[in-house]
Amino acid sequence: MDSKLIRRWNETVAPTDTVLHLGDVALGPIADSLQLTAQLNGRKLLVPGNHDRVSPATQSRRAVERFTPLYEQAGWIILPEIIQGTRRGIQILASHYPYAGDTQEADRHTSHRPVDHGTPLLHGHTHDRENGPVGHQFHVGVDAFGYAPIPFTLVDAWLDDLRREEEEIAAIVRERTALGEGTPLSELAEKFGIDLDAMSQDERT
Repeated sequence: MDSKLIRRWNETVAPTDTVLHLGDVALGPIADSLQLTAQLNGRKLLVPGNHDRVSPATQSRRAVERFTPLYEQAGWIILPEIIQGTRRGIQILASHYPYAGDTQEADRHTSHRPVDHGTPLLHGHTHDRENGPVGHQFHVGVDAFGYAPIPFTLVDAWLDDLRREEEEIAAIVRERTALGEGTPLSELAEKFGIDLDAMSQDERT
């Protein structure tokens, strides 16, 4: 499996490319595993996940300080657990963790997750094999994409879709406001696939 992951990465990533890795980069005997990742092409940026030895969510400060040089020797640049930026004029976040969702029934590491204010989020962690975004969360883990990094063109297409949805909602609201009418929430929910029952449940919890 290690050789397949390395091959798929290097078939996708050129030596001059930059890759944003959203955590859980190496398992098992850490020195050996990290040595394997040194074979991966590109400039490698790591947002730590719960299985990384440099994760503040699961490791002590002493452990993080101890293991950081091993990651750096393998070519990793370690970033904070949550990073933000702008892409195509839209603010986005990236984190190992989604706003909600886990491999188990209950969400873990909740204090290290980003807070959901509606900002588009790139994440890993769930090991969901279904590819593609769900609402304003996009699972970009290799589990869902043939065990290879994805190009940012897929992220850009998703952001364009989100922008179009926002513009359509704004246009409906402007039209109804001009007519002196309110826009029923149920109408917007039906048009854009919003689960009102789930929203109500979230508000109660």
